[in-house]
Amino acid sequence: MVAIAVLAGLVSVVKSLFGGDTSTSALEATGVSTVGSAATDTGTAADATSTSSTGSATTALPETSTTVTPTSDPSTVPSAADPARVLLVGDSEAGGLSPFLQRVLDPTGLTAMTTDYKVSSGLVRPDFFDWPAHLRATVPVAAPDIVVALFGGNDGQGFLGTDAAAGAAAGKSPDTAEWRAEYAKRVGDVMDFLSADGRTLIWVGVPNGLDPSLTANLAVQNEVVEAEAAKRSAVVFVNSWNYFTGIDGGFAPYIADPRDGESKPVRSEKDGFHLNTTGEEILAFYVGTAVITELRDRGAAI
Repeated sequence: MVAIAVLAGLVSVVKSLFGGDTSTSALEATGVSTVGSAATDTGTAADATSTSSTGSATTALPETSTTVTPTSDPSTVPSAADPARVLLVGDSEAGGLSPFLQRVLDPTGLTAMTTDYKVSSGLVRPDFFDWPAHLRATVPVAAPDIVVALFGGNDGQGFLGTDAAAGAAAGKSPDTAEWRAEYAKRVGDVMDFLSADGRTLIWVGVPNGLDPSLTANLAVQNEVVEAEAAKRSAVVFVNSWNYFTGIDGGFAPYIADPRDGESKPVRSEKDGFHLNTTGEEILAFYVGTAVITELRDRGAAI
């Protein structure tokens, strides 16, 4: 974790205490600059109903740089003088999680976090936003030690028939073998890139939704992601599906908060998928625990 110069346009989430609003304005208040507004007509119902609880834009990371940036060295012990660089990437769920994960990690004094998210994006629709290309350009600049990825809320849909890269999966829906195979390839490729060069990848799975058809598609996707993560020792899978599912295995508007054991509402009242403030806090608890475990594995005294 060699110290690097601050690059123009690099977006860092600064240490700041604020309320539960995770709208674009709230993220800007913490130092996350946002650029433009993202269309939502390419996503699934998960983001089509997205509101201020999840943010509405893409953070700006530089896509080109003449500065040579270091790879992660797992043998370097995170410290206050040389904190582990944490990069949070993904769709609106990443934007919603960002300030709450920051609250969990800040007290350690051992991390420096950057957030890069795009509403309504995912891995199924590169015509809308090409995450693999974006990550290849931005990750070397951010030079993270730990990457937290949240993709999926918009991937519970079929591949476009015009998507030549999808091959046999073009035009296929998630309930087909062709879709599973192609999505596994795309997820696997991203996992391999994000966990390369000494980086540790923490991949956060999707929760279920209120809508049965959306949930059925998300279930297929989550199974594929979990299977791909299991193949890779440098990938940690956070199973949000299990954490936000009811005792009966169905959609749960209320769950037990692991921090105090009390049952609390965790879903946004505006849709049947996104988390509310309490839900984001709970997810941040689980994701933060995974990050802190990795810090310990790297030798940090925490």
